[in-house]
Amino acid sequence: MKKILILGAALVLTATTASALTITGAGASFPYPLFTKIFSEYAKTGSDTVNYQSVGSGAGQTQLKSRVVDFAATDVPITAADLPSYPGTVLTIPDALGAVVISYNIPGVDSNLKFNGKAIADIYLGKIKLWNDPALVKLNPDAKLPALPITVARRSDGSGTTGVFTDYLSKVSPEWKTKVGSATAVEWPVGVGARGNDGVAGVVKSTPGAVGYIELTYALTNKIDFGLVQNRTGAFVKPTIAGAQSAAANVVIPTSGVISLTNAGGAATYPISTFSYGIFYKEQKYGNRTLAQAQALKKMLTYVVTTGQSFSEALSYAPLPAAAQSRARAIIASLTFDGKSF
Repeated sequence: MKKILILGAALVLTATTASALTITGAGASFPYPLFTKIFSEYAKTGSDTVNYQSVGSGAGQTQLKSRVVDFAATDVPITAADLPSYPGTVLTIPDALGAVVISYNIPGVDSNLKFNGKAIADIYLGKIKLWNDPALVKLNPDAKLPALPITVARRSDGSGTTGVFTDYLSKVSPEWKTKVGSATAVEWPVGVGARGNDGVAGVVKSTPGAVGYIELTYALTNKIDFGLVQNRTGAFVKPTIAGAQSAAANVVIPTSGVISLTNAGGAATYPISTFSYGIFYKEQKYGNRTLAQAQALKKMLTYVVTTGQSFSEALSYAPLPAAAQSRARAIIASLTFDGKSF
């Protein structure tokens, strides 16, 4: 598997042509490793510069609302209640597909631990405090689980990965749904907070006994163990490209381009799978924007959801299925400038 190194929160890739424009984006850390590769390859084609800041889904949404970026990325869509506060119609497209894993650092224990939804929820509710808790021992009778305190790692920033994770927990744990709920930022019952997927990965890697939810690529890159999660059919599934593809294959993508993949059906489905989304304004003539800038954004977005998907598997993301690519291209095609298609 190809390795990547995640060095920081900013991605700036420069095209070779002197006339190239700069496209700015901000948001989710979930797709950042994939964006690094896609935008690097895009620059090699002589196309425009892409400056993407990995600041978290919540911050990305805020920057799009303020119109300081051309596009944003988020792992959960803008809520229906918040959409009217944006100064224009926002379009949403799936642009990446991957898995959120349950990563852990338990000395002497490998990456094959089994979890079910209740156990994960109870860990994050603070009800399961030790790794040799009877609930975990029952799921893993052959593992030598130590009497080691569990350090819960979670996001401190507004996070789409948190939105996906808490969406899953709300589906599998009535207690979680009632007490905590699902959002990009929640009142955590327990835990140590960190910014970004890389921040949570750092806490888990450096803390014996820690557990955290992170995107698969971050676990692989940082060589952190992660477990299998029981899906709706009762099967324990390890997070893989195939598991995420199965989740996407078991849903119908609506015209909005937005759908939750957590706890989807299918025997091979990994239950904490998700699309990540690109968001941008339908009407591109606002502020001092030019038609050339609008055309550059349209070209780049089309590349991301088509050619760019060919780089997914090497980075442990699943390529967008044909139905998702088709839906994304149709949404991109609906962009307007001064009320006219371009």
